Amino acid sequence: MPPKAKYTRQDIISIALDLVAEQGINALNARSLGAALGTSTRPVFTAFTSMGELLAEVRTAAMERFNIYVNTDVIQPPFKNVGMKMIRFAAEQPKLFQLLYMSENENTRGFDGVFRELGENSGKCIEYIMCDYDMSREDAMKIFRSLWLYTFGIGVMIASKICRFDENEISDMLSQQFRAVIGLIKSQSGAAS
Repeated sequence: MPPKAKYTRQDIISIALDLVAEQGINALNARSLGAALGTSTRPVFTAFTSMGELLAEVRTAAMERFNIYVNTDVIQPPFKNVGMKMIRFAAEQPKLFQLLYMSENENTRGFDGVFRELGENSGKCIEYIMCDYDMSREDAMKIFRSLWLYTFGIGVMIASKICRFDENEISDMLSQQFRAVIGLIKSQSGAAS
């Protein structure tokens, strides 16, 4: 009977996620992970067929961490809360933000594909907008897309240390953008009538 593995897949994913959070995705390789585990690279390749498989699991774990981050201490309107938390995540966990949102993607896709990968929070945001502002799903998607792109841009500037904003500035910017997009959609609806 072979000896029991010292590290489970989940242990390795957790340590790899912490390594990426501290040093960035480029620091994740079999040798650095083995060192973080205090062992050789063997446990990594016993649990995973390749570093690509491990990286996919690390991305999933990073998205889970992001979702937990977004869903704690909801203190604002839910849709704005997601935007504020996304930007705070970029400031407090820049390497994980970069992994999730700033890594080159082999499978470039349209926004609908990105939307599907954003997880449960994106669907909740659409529901909130539809309900709170009495909007169609199509108009709610327009608002979500515009605000997500705007929020994403702020997050990228913060995670890459190009810009800094305090929480009040961010709150004001998101509110202004939201009002502008709502006004545009309502004006287009009124013109179509």
